[in-house]
Amino acid sequence: MKTQSGYIKRRPFTSFVAMVLLGSLAGSSLVEAAPWGWKWGIRAHKKLPSHAEVQSALQTVVDGQDNAGFGLDMWATLVNRDGIVCVVAFSGDHRGDQWPGSRAISAQKANTANAFSLPGLALSTSNLFTAVQDGQSLFGLQASNPVNPAVAYRGPAHRFGTRWDPMVRRAIGGVNVFGGGLACYNADGELVGALGCSGDTSCTDHIIAWKLRHALNLDNVPAGVAPGLTVTGSDNAIYDIVENATGHPESASGWGHPDCGGGQAAIAADLLNTHPIGPNP
Repeated sequence: MKTQSGYIKRRPFTSFVAMVLLGSLAGSSLVEAAPWGWKWGIRAHKKLPSHAEVQSALQTVVDGQDNAGFGLDMWATLVNRDGIVCVVAFSGDHRGDQWPGSRAISAQKANTANAFSLPGLALSTSNLFTAVQDGQSLFGLQASNPVNPAVAYRGPAHRFGTRWDPMVRRAIGGVNVFGGGLACYNADGELVGALGCSGDTSCTDHIIAWKLRHALNLDNVPAGVAPGLTVTGSDNAIYDIVENATGHPESASGWGHPDCGGGQAAIAADLLNTHPIGPNP
């Protein structure tokens, strides 16, 4: 390209080489998670499933199984153990087939389940509902790790839910305290991050997240506050909130979640049989 003085302005050789390398890798899994930036060959989700795997499994769970609720399409987000978004996917044909606001909520749920689970103890977002209410032990937790709006609303919008979603490789933050977020433990029992689902009632979100985690073989949960098939328990939703003597809702376990009233509680109670968590590490 000629400058105003008439001389040809040449691109630096290093820039030329970089463009050639990027072009050769464009179709490779090495840059699948994030074509932006210069982190050559490093996949933020190397211990997590790919976008294609998550999207395929999500569509199977949403379209082919009874999850109660409204039967709506769903967003799903995976974060790694550092809280970095690795995958954002949706079950519909287009990003507008799901509630647009549920994209960020699914990421919040994933961040929450990861942030408040440990290698030896899994807490789902549904388990946190009662504890964060006024007067309870975790009141105010929702404000402790705010969403990063620069990540949540970063464009371009036409990439939302694709493998190039603008949230990928960035920390979303946020704390969400209703159903749909689950910590992820791989086949070796290692805590590798978390999964968040959003797009229906919170009770259905939990069911779909549970089934999706199972399909991805990330449910080798070591222990939890909910009943399980072993004495160590699980991170399943607990529906034990009833009115006390003064007419106020109260959870007998202290980890309860409201019943959405569409048959989800019965499905959730049976998840340990239909979609059992893996063996303890």
